[in-house]
Parts: sequence; C-alpha cells; structure tokens
Amino acid sequence: MIANFVINVMFLFFFYGSHGAKFIIKNNCPYTIWPATLTSKGAQLSTGFELASQASSSLDVQNSWSGRIWARYHCSKNGKNFTCLSGDCDSGEVACNGKGPIPPETLLEFTIVGYEGKDFYDISLVDGFNLPVSIKPLNRGDCNTTSCPIDINKQGCPNDLAVRNPVGGSIIGCKSACVAYQQPQYCCTGSYGSPQTCKPTRYSRQFKHFCPLAYTYAYDDQNSTFTCIKVDYMITFCP
Repeated sequence: MIANFVINVMFLFFFYGSHGAKFIIKNNCPYTIWPATLTSKGAQLSTGFELASQASSSLDVQNSWSGRIWARYHCSKNGKNFTCLSGDCDSGEVACNGKGPIPPETLLEFTIVGYEGKDFYDISLVDGFNLPVSIKPLNRGDCNTTSCPIDINKQGCPNDLAVRNPVGGSIIGCKSACVAYQQPQYCCTGSYGSPQTCKPTRYSRQFKHFCPLAYTYAYDDQNSTFTCIKVDYMITFCP
C-alpha cells in the first residue's frame, strides 16, 4: 500500500510538475494569420496553425521549454504547396516542421522554467518586423507586459529595409539592417562582436523609437528581456 501511494504521488508530481505554462495566442488583426513555433529545447509544440481574425488558440508548454513564436500572413495554397509572403518558414505546409522563419519577422522568444525557476521572455526585432504583438503574463500583476504595438510597416519602415507585396506594393515586412546589409556594425560580428564595440545604429534606434520594449539589436537584451514565475501568457498579434 505504501509503495503504491509513493508511486501515485511521484506520478502526480511528474504529471503536474511537467506543465510549465500555457500560451494563449489571440489574433486581433483584421485578417487571418498563421502562428508558428520553433522549439530549441523541450517537448515540441504545434509548429504552425491557422488563426482567423478575433480567434484564439492555446498551447500547453512543459517545464524547461525554450523556443520562438512568430506569425505569418499573406498566405496562400497552390495545389499542395502552402506559402506566405511574410514570415514564411519555407516548409511548403501550414506546419513549419522544425524550420524557422525567413526574415523579416517579429519574433517572440521564451524560456519556460529556466534559470532559478524563472521564465524569460522578449520580443525581438533583431531580424526585423512583420506584425505588431504583445506578451502579457496572466494573473501576476508584478510581472511586466512587453509589446511592439506600432505597425512599423505603416509608420516608419525605411525604404531600403522594406519588403513589399508584389501585388500592390504595400509594405508587409521591415528588415533589420543586419538582414538587409549583412555588415558587422549592424550584426555585431567581427570587430563589433561585443557590447563595448556594437552600439545602436540609426536603424535600431528607429525600431526602438516605435517599440521601446523590444529587443532591437544583438546587445539590447538587458533592457528588453523580462522574467516571471509560474504564469500563463496571453500573446496578442495586432494588440
């Protein structure tokens, strides 16, 4: 009896202890989007799905999960081939199947129950921007919401960074200077590969102007990475 009790307690501890968080993903855009995930550590989540305007979906995330979330839009299917003009992962399917986004994309980065039991999260524009987004910890008033609420495509993407819809020419993504030019001073590589030598540029400062809480270049993490403990997260595209 005692042995069975211990086994049951261990099972319950494992089962409930393995659940780290829930991501509730909401589409507040006036059009359909296709959220996607890329897992770097932990159990695989759904790697891509369709989300209609004003719809929401949730993903259960286990402890010690690390990965990225972004959204695709202007997507279509030609025969069996699924592609997106913005944020595509080049899998040819709605599911990204372990493939990451083709820049530019607004990237959400998470580690769930990481160092000292904390969650770490940020919004990164290091690869550029494609959709406004926010991350809100739920039921913890002492944890920070972070967001990039401005549509940089419409409000301030420089022409040399703009990605345009081939039909009509509207801007559907804004590259970072690193993605656009592949130069060390923008990518924080080579002789610029340290916080002392790689500083904000006029491009990253423009992103920071519109989205002051976002991570805008490689060494911007001290100001743009947030932590929380034991919460679920509301992720809203077009907040």
